[in-house]
Amino acid sequence: MTVEILEEIRKLNERELLSYWIKGEYEEARTYWKLAERAKELGLPGNVVETFKRLGDESKRHGDELLRIYRERYGEELADVSVPNVEALNVLGKFWKVEDIDDVIKTAMESEKLAETIYRKLAEECEDERLRSIYLRLAEIERGHYEALKSLLGDKNGE
Repeated sequence: MTVEILEEIRKLNERELLSYWIKGEYEEARTYWKLAERAKELGLPGNVVETFKRLGDESKRHGDELLRIYRERYGEELADVSVPNVEALNVLGKFWKVEDIDDVIKTAMESEKLAETIYRKLAEECEDERLRSIYLRLAEIERGHYEALKSLLGDKNGE
């Protein structure tokens, strides 16, 4: 399914691509905030709850930044894009069905790694220097999300 999503992303023009990532960042933020709530309900350690909250807050800020750029170029109304979000894919549903936090963290890590890869590829293909630098920065941020999630696994396993 991921390959199909990547192919669909490649077909988007810049306006649609920005819309896609704006919506995706906001969806990711909501997902992490819900994960934080669920982690708290399950009585998981505070660092797990706080990490999920922080990742949600960061994702919202990324969405806000992309939205500012979008509005400068295209106005208020986001383009309608029907490509599923690669980052939030399967993470939240898995956490509600299974109480295995390690599995959820690993799934979220895979999503963050995929987002980093896509942002880097978009930066390579982008002709707009400002947008390219934003994609590269977002790739680094996604890398940071991956590392933060990875550290949760280490903390849980006494590393």
